[in-house]
Amino acid sequence: MDIYDYSFFASTMWIGPFWFAMLVYPEHEMTKKVMQGPWFFLGPILIWWAVTIADPQGLIDLAKDSTNPAGILEGLAAIMGSKPGASAAWAHMVAGDIFVTRWMWQRCMEHNSPRWVAATTVFFGVMLMPVGLALHMALVRPTIQQ
Repeated sequence: MDIYDYSFFASTMWIGPFWFAMLVYPEHEMTKKVMQGPWFFLGPILIWWAVTIADPQGLIDLAKDSTNPAGILEGLAAIMGSKPGASAAWAHMVAGDIFVTRWMWQRCMEHNSPRWVAATTVFFGVMLMPVGLALHMALVRPTIQQ
């Protein structure tokens, strides 16, 4: 295993406890406390920076490729096809997934969504973000106060 294998594993494992807390213990005070600060997404962001600094050529190549609109996708594919590129992209995706999942979890708590709705959207928020977001937008509605 090399640094890129470790970074892939670390970014995945970093968000695990936060995701698990929102999924299994959504209303617990400890869950609310740990989800207040930036810690839930800070790990993958720092891992992205570390991977990028360890192999800055990918970012340099991406910047060069962006000057040629016809070659941007090809350049991105080349970068993503490398271990540094895939590892950095994974950390980036994981950070985004947990960030949006936190928003969905907060919204579920604010709207007193049924437990199954919150669990479903939080589960898919990390596992398949587009599905989780679509379910969340379809299922979470404000409660009407009378």
